Amino acid sequence: METNKSTWLESGASQVKEHGLLNRLRELRTEERVGELGKSSDRAVLDEWLGFGVRFAASEGRLEAVYYQALRRLLDCIVPTRGEEPILQEGGVYHGCWLESTGTINAELLSRFLPGVSEATYRSFAAHQREDGMLPYKITAQGAAFRQIQLVTPLARSVWRHYALHGRNRAFLEPMYRAMARYDQWLADNRDTRGTGCVEAFGAFDTGHDLSPRFWHVPDAPYLGDASRFDPDSPVLPFLAPDLTANVYCQRLYLAKMADELGENGDVWRGRARQSLDSLMRHCFDETDQFFYDRDRHDRFVRIQSDVLLRVMACEVGDGELFDTALCKYLLHTRKFFAKYPFTSIAMDDPRYDPHSTYNSWAGPSNFLSLIRAPHAFEHHHRHVELTWAMQPILASFAKAERFAQTVSPWTGDEGYTEAYSPSILCLLDFVERLCGILPTADGELWFTGLVPDARDHGEEVAGETAYGRTVDGVHFELLNRRGVSELYRAGKLHMTFPSGIRIIADRQGELRGLLGMSARTVEGSLSWEGRELPFAVKGNQLLRYAGGQWESERDIGLIYPTYE
Repeated sequence: METNKSTWLESGASQVKEHGLLNRLRELRTEERVGELGKSSDRAVLDEWLGFGVRFAASEGRLEAVYYQALRRLLDCIVPTRGEEPILQEGGVYHGCWLESTGTINAELLSRFLPGVSEATYRSFAAHQREDGMLPYKITAQGAAFRQIQLVTPLARSVWRHYALHGRNRAFLEPMYRAMARYDQWLADNRDTRGTGCVEAFGAFDTGHDLSPRFWHVPDAPYLGDASRFDPDSPVLPFLAPDLTANVYCQRLYLAKMADELGENGDVWRGRARQSLDSLMRHCFDETDQFFYDRDRHDRFVRIQSDVLLRVMACEVGDGELFDTALCKYLLHTRKFFAKYPFTSIAMDDPRYDPHSTYNSWAGPSNFLSLIRAPHAFEHHHRHVELTWAMQPILASFAKAERFAQTVSPWTGDEGYTEAYSPSILCLLDFVERLCGILPTADGELWFTGLVPDARDHGEEVAGETAYGRTVDGVHFELLNRRGVSELYRAGKLHMTFPSGIRIIADRQGELRGLLGMSARTVEGSLSWEGRELPFAVKGNQLLRYAGGQWESERDIGLIYPTYE
């Protein structure tokens, strides 16, 4: 696409600098940036990426180079496994596809970039479902494995968002719905031995919490490798697990949506979801601490404050008041989980907290799986600004990284255990798009966010000014984030200009629906669109809807600030 010089707003040296970045974005050849393709499947996968026109450019720092290194490593993580279609692999030392991560949240993020691979990944779990209804916890070259359950992000939510984002294909939705309904029954039959309505953990691997103090003195795996049995000699098992129970609660909410969509009675699933929520709050929520804990076989709380809280919140449990409390007391608390590079896997003021990140540990370091699960928890409760306070330091960490690790040091931001790990790769792609890119949502919106990565570590630039491109329904959009102002181009022509610090909310054709305050400050200015000047003032997290030629405040919840006690 050739540059349309009539859209340039400034002249002289600043024009050369600012719009030189836009020119570079347009001239960028993704094929050249990712390097030589290593596998036959890479070409088809890269072609799918190119079809969405996703590109990123930055004026300074290393983030742009790291971005394309991440794409190269992502292609390495997409290979056929027990079938002809390439699916997403966990990456690094993990050879296979895990339901708790690769098959859910990883594929959910990947769906915005490579939907064909995401769909094949989802279908692979249904294809390997056991006759009794159990889904595999992982799929490797050796086959499907059923030793444990390993649930975190609800599969049904990921499947539904893919379905809504990509044409609502019932031929995909229906078999996935049937498989997940059968698995729900398997969990009810095999993981509620105490009759509480909660889902029980039989070992550390059921939740993927390797080395976490949460499971000290508990076996890693279920008894004799049978996911339906726990060690009968354990002094504490089975645990009533809040994250597993919240998973099933959220799973049932989305199964209700699917049932409605397929012409069935979703109220049955909504009733079951209410039962799960009631069990979760009755057995696993401590009113005094305002925290979710396991209960052991003696009905005692296992008082380990871990990222279980973030997991439960990401499963859409509770209202805005409960989430605000979680932010104040824990998630934005610098003695708890809000480290310099958040979010830690164990509260930092717990004496069992271990910050070391050089091995597979959920005993303290920040894990990229926690980071990619976090946005849904924050955005579900409209805490968009607060989420940027976690994304900014992680992008600064990426800008100095040499590999894509599972863990990151909460103190220094240095990469930790393993490399070429798909959750961290997808974290980078996701955070760039949320912070300074173009993000299509399952609700039919496009988000154009006018922020740039902070120069926070030693004052060094992470990216400077940025440009991002994406094609939606055949129309190519480009977002240029400059210092103080952002410019949105549609099909090569200037479509909007607006002050930095806000997010434009549009439909899939780029028509204005509203704007959202994305800064701790009140942003005042004017949005230029289709020959109109639309003055506004918007506070952090405030949503202004555009209707009838004017702004209307739809939501204004204020900010929850970090706690330093």
